Amino acid sequence: MQPSIELILEKFPNKQREDLIPLLQKIQDEFGFLSEEIITRVGAYLSISVNKIYGVATFYDNFRFGPVARYHIRLCHGTACHVAGSSTLLQELEKQLKIRSGETDKEGLFSLEVVSCVGACGLAPLIEINGEYFTGLTLAKLNEVLDSIRAKDQTLYES
Repeated sequence: MQPSIELILEKFPNKQREDLIPLLQKIQDEFGFLSEEIITRVGAYLSISVNKIYGVATFYDNFRFGPVARYHIRLCHGTACHVAGSSTLLQELEKQLKIRSGETDKEGLFSLEVVSCVGACGLAPLIEINGEYFTGLTLAKLNEVLDSIRAKDQTLYES
């Protein structure tokens, strides 16, 4: 185990079930996702079965079980976003990026995640990329966002 996992666990000395979600959040913040090894370690630390931890973690949209790309796209597919056209945006993202929800493209540039709701219904439809929100999207605006990211990324890696 990496020492930083141990440092995170030490921040939860009471080892209570109530610590599970905050502990998983801190670990994901540190490592970007929850690996099988990490979940097993957390289970041993809190005396909770791995199955129960997966049950809790898969219930919430915010937990990931694999690494994400440099640009992690979260597409809201809640009711307001769905009515406003998020399905069309999803089709376009899948077509352009050649990936489906839960996948990362071959270059490691984009990963895609469809989430139930981000709680910004008045701004539908929307995506979040690395914490930045793009709202009121149309296909044209979505293409502008993707083109901008590709251009920025190319500039960063050519330098």
